[in-house]
Amino acid sequence: MNPGARDLWFLPLGGCGEIGMNLNLFGHEGAWLMVDCGITFEREAGALRPRIEMPDPGFIAERRGQLAGIVLTHAHEDHIGALPLLWERLGAPVYTTPFTAEVLRRKAAGRGGRLPEGIIECLPGDELSIGPFTVNWVPITHSTPDTCALDIRCAAGRVLHTADWKIDSGPVVGPAFDSAVFQALGQTSLDAIICDSTNALTEGHSVSESAVRDGLRKAIRQRTGRVVVTGFASNVARLASLAWAAERTDRYLGLLGRSLHTIHGAAVRTGLLEPSPRLINAEHLAYLPRHEVLAVATGSQGEQGAALHRLAAGTHPALDLEAGDTMILSARVIPGNEEAIQRMLDRLRARSIEVIDAPGSEGPIHASGHPCRDELAQLYRWVNTRLVVPVHGEDQHMAANAAIARANGAGLALTGRNGDLFYLAPEPGVRRRAAPVGRLRMQQDGTLESLPRS
Repeated sequence: MNPGARDLWFLPLGGCGEIGMNLNLFGHEGAWLMVDCGITFEREAGALRPRIEMPDPGFIAERRGQLAGIVLTHAHEDHIGALPLLWERLGAPVYTTPFTAEVLRRKAAGRGGRLPEGIIECLPGDELSIGPFTVNWVPITHSTPDTCALDIRCAAGRVLHTADWKIDSGPVVGPAFDSAVFQALGQTSLDAIICDSTNALTEGHSVSESAVRDGLRKAIRQRTGRVVVTGFASNVARLASLAWAAERTDRYLGLLGRSLHTIHGAAVRTGLLEPSPRLINAEHLAYLPRHEVLAVATGSQGEQGAALHRLAAGTHPALDLEAGDTMILSARVIPGNEEAIQRMLDRLRARSIEVIDAPGSEGPIHASGHPCRDELAQLYRWVNTRLVVPVHGEDQHMAANAAIARANGAGLALTGRNGDLFYLAPEPGVRRRAAPVGRLRMQQDGTLESLPRS
């Protein structure tokens, strides 16, 4: 299977028909461009910790001489987490923004695997030639900074790969969403959009991070005991908002959990965060009056051994919660984690620790990083393309995204699964099950086990 000079192909090996472990390929003139290389966490009955799984890269590893480069759109694990474990099989240069590169280096050092040699750092707005492709890094708002959509051009056509995104006019960290950029793309001969489907079943518009900042400040100010906030460690804007809230509520901020230190360190190192005067060593929290304590903890999904799990069990070495303290769940519940989260919350409540989640909060305390239905419709009206390929979702999400695209100007919307080959140019179409796909599972000793291919 070899793309010709007149071909522009899209081939997902992960992240199409599922949420997580994204790995996408674009093909043209005998060459392939990889976009993202992520993991997913699979929870097995009876297991203390979820298993790390990733797409089997066999199709492109067998063609590594044709792999022009690997582009990483942002720093989330489901987009970069597998690369240190798979890079030796791929061997191509890696291109990404400075924050994502810094997170990748720190994650690789912590989890093992080999760091890609010679990471090429690109700023949002940069344009580079990678083999027969020209790639423009288009800044876009998401729940981690330095996220970029990709405007990919070649002699056969042009495609916009949105990556993960939302329309946020107040993202707290980084620039606001710039609609003019996407309206300008609509004036070009854009052949296709590959688009995030995660929230295509959700009506309306996603909440802005600036609204969450205000909601968290209000919730924290109303409490008189210790406050612990748990969320996704990769959300740098949430860390910035909590530092801001600490200043305005006369509290000190402590970070509980290795991944929080990884992300915070990367954000400071790349200039996205200024060190906060309210941030202290977490070991000092125990010596403060209760009304001066604000902690951020990992473990929002009920993970065994994470900081929040240990706080709920009363076994965390840096902080001990008491009756009258408060835990704020500033995160969504990822499907499959409901039971683990509920057990953790029940344990906290049994100790008379107040639990605040999104339904029980007076103001917004969490915002999704993905577009709801109104945002998807707006993007399609701006960009005005003939073809949309929904990805990053299960079947129902992608079907809903396709319907929104058709209702807002797209001439054709094609849905499929990992291994389906989408023809973007010169004529749109899809070839089902064109490439073998499967999963690799990380074993406890760091080796990778091959799961059955389909």
